[in-house]
Amino acid sequence: SVTGFVNSAFNLDGEEDNERHYKDHRAKLQIYPNELEAQPEFSGFRDWLHTFELYRGKNMGNELTDEGRIVGKFKGSLKIYKIPLPADIEDKTVTGGDPQYGLFQSLPGNEPIKVLVRVYVVKGNDLHPADMNGKADPYLVVRLGNATPINDKENYISKQLNPMFGKCFEIEATFPMESLLTVQVYDWDLVGMDDLIGETKIDLENRYYSRHRATCGISQRFDTLGYNSWRDPLKPTQILSRLCKEGKVDGPHYQPGKVRVENRIFTAPVDDTEDEEGVRKSMEEHLALAVLNHWEEIPKVGCKLVPEHIETRPLYNPDKPGIEQGKLEMWVDMFPMDMPAPPPAVDISPRKPKSYELRCIIWNTDDVVLEDDAFFTGEKMSDIYVKGWIKGQEDMQSTDIHYRSLTGEGNFNWRFIFPIDYLVAEEKIVISRKETLFSWDETETKIPARLNLQVWDADHFSADDFLGALTLDLNRFPRGAKSSKLCTLNMLKNDGSVPQMSLFKQKRVKGWWPFAVKNEQTDELELTGKVEAELHLFTSDEAEKHPAGQGRNEPDPLEKPNRPDSSFVWFLNPLKSLRYILWHNYKWMIIKVIIFLLLVAILVLFFYSMPGYSVKKIFGA
Repeated sequence: SVTGFVNSAFNLDGEEDNERHYKDHRAKLQIYPNELEAQPEFSGFRDWLHTFELYRGKNMGNELTDEGRIVGKFKGSLKIYKIPLPADIEDKTVTGGDPQYGLFQSLPGNEPIKVLVRVYVVKGNDLHPADMNGKADPYLVVRLGNATPINDKENYISKQLNPMFGKCFEIEATFPMESLLTVQVYDWDLVGMDDLIGETKIDLENRYYSRHRATCGISQRFDTLGYNSWRDPLKPTQILSRLCKEGKVDGPHYQPGKVRVENRIFTAPVDDTEDEEGVRKSMEEHLALAVLNHWEEIPKVGCKLVPEHIETRPLYNPDKPGIEQGKLEMWVDMFPMDMPAPPPAVDISPRKPKSYELRCIIWNTDDVVLEDDAFFTGEKMSDIYVKGWIKGQEDMQSTDIHYRSLTGEGNFNWRFIFPIDYLVAEEKIVISRKETLFSWDETETKIPARLNLQVWDADHFSADDFLGALTLDLNRFPRGAKSSKLCTLNMLKNDGSVPQMSLFKQKRVKGWWPFAVKNEQTDELELTGKVEAELHLFTSDEAEKHPAGQGRNEPDPLEKPNRPDSSFVWFLNPLKSLRYILWHNYKWMIIKVIIFLLLVAILVLFFYSMPGYSVKKIFGA
């Protein structure tokens, strides 16, 4: 089995030490990887009540044929033994009594008993696809005996093979008439009949009468308030007293800080701060719970009591016998109707995501690799811009372009805005969208909370060139460097040497982070640039109170960046091209050419004018 945490929450404003302390003190439960009755410590809940199938007709030795001959079931127990009992016989009965007076002492009667059944279905795992798109639209149907089934069709979950149901169904049953619980998973179809994906069946009567006490799981802690509040109508002291009385066990005998049952002494840490009487009573509950969690250590009558748990049950389809169609994570509580009413059912409905708005300001870039050659001069340069997204293509945003960067420096002052729905406990972002244009409803998916940034080189007549990427996990990422010089690839190490921070706690951070690409030959990261960014996380209410525009737009506009005069598109600005490209790079050559041309012009004029002037001189004109 696996230990899991019970419906825990995060203290987003706490420090790291407080969070670690909180996690260490969260209540835990058992998560079994299979059915509860398959756990060896519970012996299939057949410690005294066995089920025998009744057949009609002759046994043909064929399992499939024999299964169709079943007409009913007989529940009981058969034992054949000598009187007096031989010495090697078990020295206790089912309930712990002296076997010399019979092996079936103190068993419950078989009169009908009314029981409140609560069926908790947490989630489904790896359901078999039922639609052409390889998905399913699952919903639950719960049946108990011949009673009217509970159909949850209206709450089907669209296009999921691992649906989070989070449902609790309450049913009043009468044992033994209504004791077989069937939980079915159907696939919803818009047209035609819904298809059965699979089902699981639980014999509640066997659980109810088992001495492993499978009616309501025993918690590891006794809490009266909060998410782990005690949900059994009987308190630990009452349960322990009843077990001791039924098993004819000496105890319990309470003393300060300890309790004795038979020849065993149990202790439990208690940190109550109530009045004297309250402390004493609460201490007894903790001590009694310590005994219940170790009841298998009690001589003769001891056995493992079912703990607070979630069981994982396989689903099977009668049309495909023996082939698993998925699994259900669930548990069942049962409460006799002749006892005090149990507390309200546990709310296991799926957590609702919290709405946030992430604002990411791209201030500057530095040391970006120079990908292009200038058209006239052959200088290395790049036309830099930055892309950013969280969900994918649907929320991708880009800065404007810093043209003709000759040093890898880019100035942007550009704001990205990303609305997100975030599940705190799962650290995931929830996306609801239609998978195709013709989808009937939206499908919910969960993705990691990661901000993706990329730096690109813009090209006018060909595809843009990818230069580098940066991915920041918003729950744990390195704090930004204070300057470009301090920004290195070492910040991206995942070996624990770099301190991490969470934006959901810090809310706001500014700094420099490195862009990198993986070298295909060495399989190592190479630094391809650096970005100065500011991340600011708002709740939806805070974002409404302090609105901001995308890019440099209103409200709360950002100033235009102070870019060099040489940052422009050369073919759209011919005069600037002459000034900043030709004149800047070939100034002296141009001056020399102009002087040379002037000299040539003077000489041409001289030689052109000289013959006429000479004739005039000869003839005295």
